[in-house]
Amino acid sequence: MNSDMVYLSLGSNLGDRESNLAQATMALSINFEISGIKSSTYYESEPLYNKDQPEFLNSVVKFSTTLKPFDVLDVIQKVERMLGRPDKREKNQPRIIDVDILFHGDAVIETADLSIPHPMISLRKFILIPFAEIEPGFE
Repeated sequence: MNSDMVYLSLGSNLGDRESNLAQATMALSINFEISGIKSSTYYESEPLYNKDQPEFLNSVVKFSTTLKPFDVLDVIQKVERMLGRPDKREKNQPRIIDVDILFHGDAVIETADLSIPHPMISLRKFILIPFAEIEPGFE
């Protein structure tokens, strides 16, 4: 079965932010269909929309997988729940963990639940800087 390279953005601004990012990365790595996981350095960033909350710690993770995009979405939602993120929450509020799919191979998806490539990549320095660190020659 063919594998695709997947890139995720991870962010946390509640609790032990560094531990939250590390635990999310570790939880992803135990899935037998995810291999070669690599994480960027952690970067601190200001919240974008709701400024009345703690600063975020962010990273970008890449890995190879045979999972399809919606299966990866299921995996990351399980990881978020495992770390204590509620299923229902208000948009742009503080969170223990937030994981977004940036790219999944050459997939292009636009649904209510999933957009790949992530539509806001080029506007978010907290994604661009760690992304460039782990994939400097990305095209």
